[in-house]
Amino acid sequence: MAKLLVFCIDALCASDVEYMRTLPNFGWMLNKGALVEKINPVFPALTYCCHTSILTGNYINRHGIVHNEMLTRFGGSGAPWYSMKRDIKSKTLLDEARDQGLTTCSLSWPVSGGADYDMNMPMIVPYRYTGYEPEKWLEGTATQGLIDRYFYKHGRYLKGPNRSLDLFTMAMALDILEDYDQPDVMLVKMCDLDSVRHAYGVNDQRTLHQLRKHDEELGAIMECLRRKGTFDETNFVVLGDHGQTDITDRLFMNVLLKQNGFLQTDEDGKVTSFDVFCHSSELTAMIELRDPRDTELRTRVRAFLENLRDDDKIQLNLIMDAAEAEERYGLVGPFDFVIESALPIAFGEEADGDTIWASEKPGFRFGAATHGGNPEREEVTTFFACGPSVKNTVLIGSRPMVDLAPTMAQMLGFSMKDIDGKPIEEILR
Repeated sequence: MAKLLVFCIDALCASDVEYMRTLPNFGWMLNKGALVEKINPVFPALTYCCHTSILTGNYINRHGIVHNEMLTRFGGSGAPWYSMKRDIKSKTLLDEARDQGLTTCSLSWPVSGGADYDMNMPMIVPYRYTGYEPEKWLEGTATQGLIDRYFYKHGRYLKGPNRSLDLFTMAMALDILEDYDQPDVMLVKMCDLDSVRHAYGVNDQRTLHQLRKHDEELGAIMECLRRKGTFDETNFVVLGDHGQTDITDRLFMNVLLKQNGFLQTDEDGKVTSFDVFCHSSELTAMIELRDPRDTELRTRVRAFLENLRDDDKIQLNLIMDAAEAEERYGLVGPFDFVIESALPIAFGEEADGDTIWASEKPGFRFGAATHGGNPEREEVTTFFACGPSVKNTVLIGSRPMVDLAPTMAQMLGFSMKDIDGKPIEEILR
């Protein structure tokens, strides 16, 4: 039976395919295998939401991961990120594979802490951690055998201000493939393209260098499997979780709410009370009412947001209440409205200061590009595959992200039941 190796590149854009065709390993796959031109992320197109939909075949209202952060009501910001597999309300592709008697391995995949996979090294060390004790997050959440066997060699990549999760992931992946039988399903998740795009923009020259680096990483895995003798029985999948969009500014929505009497702060800029609070999803924002049952407040807030449609500097073009968000995008969470601008701007949660724009706040850096928008954004992601279960074809147009899990399940010889997505039959043998 064919095996599956998934190589996930954070922030891979559909527009990257043209350049990837010129690279040795991505190019080989694109020449020999199948390409689905565009994959529409779930809404909001944040990393943890998308990765969970990729594996479950479900929208957020069924799998429950509404944001990278564990959002709650009561105006809180800066919540811990989702980390544990138990927070996902749906079965994943790897759960289903395990039930079929297949072996499973997941490396650096979000929301996988404590997962009951044969081998698991979750993406769980906090994003901004620069200390020298990352193992305290892995103990009890990663497979102990992997920690015992490999952390002394590769844990150094997770330590200090110049830590690199991608170096750690690649070292682990190659060691596992050399030391064990190849798992029937193996996930390898890479992060650095996302970081480059956030810092420098979608089409900066440095993104090409990063794509070439990812091509070399995939090439090392492929060569490892050639030497192992399992290359020809492996279905290789390359996919992204979301695209990215260049931005020109960041709107401090909570400052705007404060200026309009919906929110109060102390002299240090800390929120002391609110009627309305904004949770940033980067290109979109989730608006929370202090009391969702307050119909008068809801009406006032809707009118306030509608007026921002005509503000030349803000230009809200998407204003949905919670019911509309679930109906259109399968999105539920601790919010009452979802908003997005027609302009290339992101939303910030900061409530301190008097300016509503990051560009007017001295010393505040807001990045060159981001994501978290709706699936109609121009820069979506892509999916291509090559192997014994895959045709040589190109599927023009777009498919929803929830179709990826059932498509990969079919490559492994089984079906996922009772999910939102459908297999992309056109690319399968």
